[in-house]
Amino acid sequence: MVKALRHDPAKGKRPVRFPDGGNLYLQVAAGGSKSWLFRYTLHGKPREMGLGPVGEPPAGVPLAEARKRAAAARAMLDEGRDPIAEREAQREKTKRDTAEATARTFEAAARALVETKRAGWRSAKHAAQWLATLEQHAFPTIGKKAVAAIGTDDVLAVLRPIWDRTPETASRLRQRIEAVLDDARVKGWRSDTLANPARWKGHLSATLPSPRKVRPVAHHPSLPWQQMGAFMAALAERDGMAARALRFAILTGSRTGAVRLMQWREIDLAAKVWTAPAANMKTKKPHRTPLAPAALALLEAVRPLAKKPSDLVFPGARAGRPLSDMALSMLVRGMACDGLAEHEPPRWRDIEGRPVVPHGFRATFKGWSLAAGYPDPLSELALAHADKDKVRAAYAREDMLEQRRPMMDAWGEHCAKTPAAPASLAAARAKRATGNG
Repeated sequence: MVKALRHDPAKGKRPVRFPDGGNLYLQVAAGGSKSWLFRYTLHGKPREMGLGPVGEPPAGVPLAEARKRAAAARAMLDEGRDPIAEREAQREKTKRDTAEATARTFEAAARALVETKRAGWRSAKHAAQWLATLEQHAFPTIGKKAVAAIGTDDVLAVLRPIWDRTPETASRLRQRIEAVLDDARVKGWRSDTLANPARWKGHLSATLPSPRKVRPVAHHPSLPWQQMGAFMAALAERDGMAARALRFAILTGSRTGAVRLMQWREIDLAAKVWTAPAANMKTKKPHRTPLAPAALALLEAVRPLAKKPSDLVFPGARAGRPLSDMALSMLVRGMACDGLAEHEPPRWRDIEGRPVVPHGFRATFKGWSLAAGYPDPLSELALAHADKDKVRAAYAREDMLEQRRPMMDAWGEHCAKTPAAPASLAAARAKRATGNG
């Protein structure tokens, strides 16, 4: 090393610099820290460019690497370029690329595709269903992941939990994931060299059984009807639009999809009837539901939110958008399982011990109606089940609305019944001691 430059021992605050050659310097700060410095003059102005701290990788820069960086800077100067400006430009480009990659998540790609295809789909409901499947099953697992980084393991992590349980839904989900990733490749969000990890033929078909050969679970987990009062009491303590929508779906025996898409123009408060349009029904036929007092009370509670007949009765968090099916599912799942240890059974479960799901409450209603002595055709009409006997269905066109009304009123009353609590701990012990508990 040669004699140090720019050192003032009296002040002891200015750095000491040792030249290495080729405009490269070892700089020692007053506190003893060491770093590499490239000094040069451009357009008559002296400039200094830091090349990193002295040390071994990954935190430091060894001498050989510092010399390489200095050589690269000198090459830029020979071409008339400013090394500092070039480095800043590269840093800005890296920041932009990182920000774009972060923004190009699977969820962003999926929502972009839905907006692109929305005009070509047969109905707004189809677009909502297309996205709802991804919201419920894919977004929680891969929604925040960069679309360019999604691989086969990610797709399988989404599909495997439901592949054997609901193969039809899982198959649709796979197709939608494949479509999102294909669209992302077209937009340049995924490399052309990356194969689609959600494709079936020659790829996932080698790992997953064919959906047509999988036997799905026959029934949705449903709560025993004797526990409905206790469940509804717990649900009433939950705030939010999802809780209100679920209560309404339970009280009307309806599918949650029809409730989530319900608009105020479908409600006749004077006649106490809700008429769901054919587009929102699985049967593709309009369906009338008599509204029990408990259901009407729920409508009155949310009525102040409405401004026009086309407003959603139970709107989602985004203006003009319905609640997602996942919002109701996660609500019930949370009520059943939140805060429990892994070995503990769900609070709200079916007779097999499985946590209940929103759709299962329709089966709960069915079980109650039969136990209460109501004719099977009445509950079938209430549930809007299609008659499998095509001839009988062709002639049985009466929906028996008024005959169903007493049944729905009684169901609402049943849902309002909560188990009587003992007056005191002593009373509870006395009850058990006598064998009555």
